[in-house]
Parts: sequence; C-alpha cells; structure tokens
Amino acid sequence: MNQSTPSATQTPAAVPSMAEKVQLIDQLCAAARILPVITIERAEHILPLADALSGGGLTTLEVTLRSDLGLAAIELLRKERPHLCVGAGTVLDAATLAQAEAAGAQFVVSPGCTDELLRAAVASPLPLLPGVSSASEIMLAHALGYRRFKLFPAEVCGGVKALKAFAGPFPGIRFCPTGGVNPDNLKSYISQANVMCVGGSWMLNTQWLRAGEWQRIQDATAEAVALFATSL
Repeated sequence: MNQSTPSATQTPAAVPSMAEKVQLIDQLCAAARILPVITIERAEHILPLADALSGGGLTTLEVTLRSDLGLAAIELLRKERPHLCVGAGTVLDAATLAQAEAAGAQFVVSPGCTDELLRAAVASPLPLLPGVSSASEIMLAHALGYRRFKLFPAEVCGGVKALKAFAGPFPGIRFCPTGGVNPDNLKSYISQANVMCVGGSWMLNTQWLRAGEWQRIQDATAEAVALFATSL
C-alpha cells in the first residue's frame, strides 16, 4: 500500500475491501502476539526504543499519537527501520486518521469508535482496529464490515468475563484486549478463543525509558515474548 499523501501526479492508494482489511489485521496480530503501546517523550528515544523492542522479539509496534512526537516517530521508523510494522494508536477522528496515513502508518488503532471514524476508515487504505467496550459499539462497527476490535480498557470493562460474554452473540468477532493486561493475567486472556493478540506496555517501564536503559527494555520484552509462547 502507498502510505504517502497522493500528489496531483500520483495514483491514490487502492482501498482494500473490509474482508481484506480483516485479513490484514489477522496477519499483523498473528505476527505481533503482544502489541506494545508506545508513547514517545523524546525524539532521541525513537530508534533505540524500537531497536530494544525488536531485539526482544516484538516487531509490530503501535506508536500512539498521545504526544507531539507520534507522527514524526512513525515517519522516522518507516524510513529507518523498514523491517518493522508500524501503526498509529490513539487515532480519534478522521483528521487524525489522515495524518497517520500521510505519516506512513501501516495500520491504525483507536481507543473507541464513532460513526465518523468508522466510516472514514472504511474509505482509507489502512486497516483500523477500533476500540470497543460494549455490545452496542461492536454492533455499530459490525454493520460497516468490522470484525476485529481492540477491547479497551480491558480490565475495567470486564476483562476475560466480557470476552466470554461477547463470544455468544458475536461468534465471528476477535479481539486484542488492551488496558490492564500484564504477566499475571496474560495466560487467561490468550486462552480465550476470541483473542488474537494482546496490547500491553509492561515491558516499557517509565524509569527505564527516561534513563535510556534499552537493554533492560529488550530483556523485559524477550521475557514477555517467552511468557506469551509458554502460555499458549
């Protein structure tokens, strides 16, 4: 997919069907296993942090737009670390979706869903993983062709119990639970048939980040990946 903003002489990127976007989400979540939720505080952290995560075994990254450096981080990683799959998180509206696409994001994630964002993403070449916490939100997105969701905030909105409850009325739906997922409850989440991966940030200790302790982050990432594998 062409992730740049089309100019007058460029052909706009082809927009995959919703079924194709579901397949794309499945592929990236299978590769991700754990989707690290990253907020960049300092520009000089972008590359070493990505290298620490990829060195530990996580090469699919969600860079949130919670900071002013989010879009720049996506652009830099797409240029300097082409082996990584880089998505934009905390996408709140159609305008932010367009910015993420222009920055080169390969997928987008939202904490919730609105009709505006859902419809804008249908028309976008990027697959969207919309955030949901209720059956009504799932139904709203389902009507537009969405079948893969971020359950957020997972622990607050019911966690594993919510996933089990959603499995009945929504047999074709799968989730990436995010928010409160940690080593203590990881196994209980990924043992659910409707969970495709999890989102987490427990390997991104704030003190390690601010001190630039990249080896500690890499080691914690490797431990998280190993825990995921042994929990299957």
